[in-house]
Amino acid sequence: VQLQASGGGLVQPGGSLRVSCAASGINLDYPAIGWFRQAPGKEREWVSCIFPRLNTTRYADSVRGRFTISRDYAKNTINLQMNSLKPEDTAVYYCAAAGACYHHDYLYTSWGQGTQVTVSS
Repeated sequence: VQLQASGGGLVQPGGSLRVSCAASGINLDYPAIGWFRQAPGKEREWVSCIFPRLNTTRYADSVRGRFTISRDYAKNTINLQMNSLKPEDTAVYYCAAAGACYHHDYLYTSWGQGTQVTVSS
C-alpha cells in the first residue's frame, strides 16, 4: 500500500486549498484515512480522518468548521478541502491509513510523502 499526498502550495490568509491523498494497492473504502500535519519545530498533529465504511468523519478542534474531508470515488482519493486558512495552518500535510479513526500517529501505517501548505501574505 502506498499513499501520496498532493495539492499543497502557497495561499494567502483567508484563502482555500485542497490537498488530496491518492492510494495504490488498496481500495480507499476499507481503511480509515487520516490527515496529519507537522510544522517546523513542532510535533506531528492529527487534523482529520475519514472512515468511509462507517460514514465517519472527525476533525481536530483547530480545523473544525474550516476543513472538510471527503472521499472521491471516481479518482480513488481522499480530499481535504481547507477554507479560511490561517498562517498557523502552515505545515507539511501527510495522509496515512489505519483500522479506525485514531488520533495517535503511531496507530497509522502506510505513510506517504507529505505536501507543503504555506499560508502567508
